[in-house]
Amino acid sequence: MSYRVCFVCTGNICRSPMAEAVFRARVAEVGLDALVDVDSAGTDDWHAGEGADPRAVSVLEDNGYVVEHTARVFERSWFARLDLVIALDAGHLRALRRLAPTDEDARKIRLLRAYSPAGGDDLDVPDPYYGGRDGFEECLRLVEEASVGLLAAVRADVEGRAA
Repeated sequence: MSYRVCFVCTGNICRSPMAEAVFRARVAEVGLDALVDVDSAGTDDWHAGEGADPRAVSVLEDNGYVVEHTARVFERSWFARLDLVIALDAGHLRALRRLAPTDEDARKIRLLRAYSPAGGDDLDVPDPYYGGRDGFEECLRLVEEASVGLLAAVRADVEGRAA
């Protein structure tokens, strides 16, 4: 059975698809891609059915990431099949906790930057949507930084299942 991780932001066109692409690449780099499924969704349906924001795609591709994405809305029923639900900011965290059907499901929800050694007090990944390319580059930097710790946690969970 695969270990399943879903990244969640608001519209599922900027931050969460960026986190999905980066983490999928990290998982593949360490040979866990057959054991770990990575996807993303949004808390709202504003962009459902659309591709990722072109600025997100450009920044990701310029940094060697593959982007294949169609925005969708996170559904409450998904908690049953997910191992981790990764929120990109505190607003997403609150929205996901309201959706969680059980306390066990709520414990699956984490903030991405909680896995970052430089997270500090502000664990939000700022929304780059209303800014320029530099906001998307900063988003990528924060996602890449946190992905190291997240990968270590997921790897430990996956290896713990195999033991």
